[in-house]
Amino acid sequence: MNRPLGVTVSRYILDNQRLHPEATGELSSLLSELIVAAKTISAEVNMAGLADIIGLSGKVNVQGENVQKMDEFANNTIKKRMASCGYLCAMASEEDEDIIPVVDGYEGKYTLAFDPLDGSSNIDVNVSIGTIFSIHRRRTSLTMGQGAKEDLLQKGSEQVVAGYIIYGSSTMLVFTTGDGVHGFTLDPSVGEFFLSHPNLKIPARAKYFSINEGNSQYWDDSIKRYISYVKEIDEADGRPLSARYIGTLVSDFHRNLITGGIFLYPSDTKDAGKPSGKLRLLYEAAPFAMLIEQAGGRAITGDGRNILDIEPESLHQRVPLIIGSKHDVDTVENFLLEG
Repeated sequence: MNRPLGVTVSRYILDNQRLHPEATGELSSLLSELIVAAKTISAEVNMAGLADIIGLSGKVNVQGENVQKMDEFANNTIKKRMASCGYLCAMASEEDEDIIPVVDGYEGKYTLAFDPLDGSSNIDVNVSIGTIFSIHRRRTSLTMGQGAKEDLLQKGSEQVVAGYIIYGSSTMLVFTTGDGVHGFTLDPSVGEFFLSHPNLKIPARAKYFSINEGNSQYWDDSIKRYISYVKEIDEADGRPLSARYIGTLVSDFHRNLITGGIFLYPSDTKDAGKPSGKLRLLYEAAPFAMLIEQAGGRAITGDGRNILDIEPESLHQRVPLIIGSKHDVDTVENFLLEG
């Protein structure tokens, strides 16, 4: 089978580095190490139905969620790979309550926050899942060695890289360094990611809306009115929108990014109330917000804040999230302002 020659992710990273004469190459090397971890996870995910890697591990994480075996594998793979890469001073993971130190003597000038396997509860039914990551420059002095919590607790607007790897019918890496969003698809025959989706732009208007309508009785009236609005017939305005909800954030986000859509996980009154929302700021909302804004969309909380402007107060802080095509996020915001 003839395969077209293309730009590998390694080549893309190096070419991008050359555009910045002041670059030291450390961020490029950090990304390369993370990509190796992603390939390892991808290979294991593709064997999930054949190996003893599906199902529950018997543990509960800091979020109070049952840990899947694949969660544990992905989390350990990233931690082991990155702890001694020499470019990080600290890490944070959805699966770990506290800051994750790096190996002594290998401290660097960046931090990594990640969700090792978003949507892992869907792996038993072969639904796409993914890894989400966010990279910041450390705030404390490099002479301090190990990083501190303050190095991780930074606004999304201060990210230097944000991205995700989606494991589906193909494995795809999507990331931004602040110069647009680019997608790379893994060719398993050669074990390399090739540029397949350069300069991704989300359509200005959505085709789809993504929300868990099973929670509708817990929503604010403004959200209820908006969802009714997008279901109304108005051909001139492109309505009704089609409902698409996978229940794996990375999968819903990826589809909406490519085809145009809006994802909503608003605050609700379920389980004694979630005024702070459900999704985690550091390693879910913030990296997706950077990606969507670089692609021409918007990300807000619905209570008057842009996701990228929020300074985290804790590693696992939760926020409401409304994210996607700009026109549609603007419309939701108008509904919320009307009360």
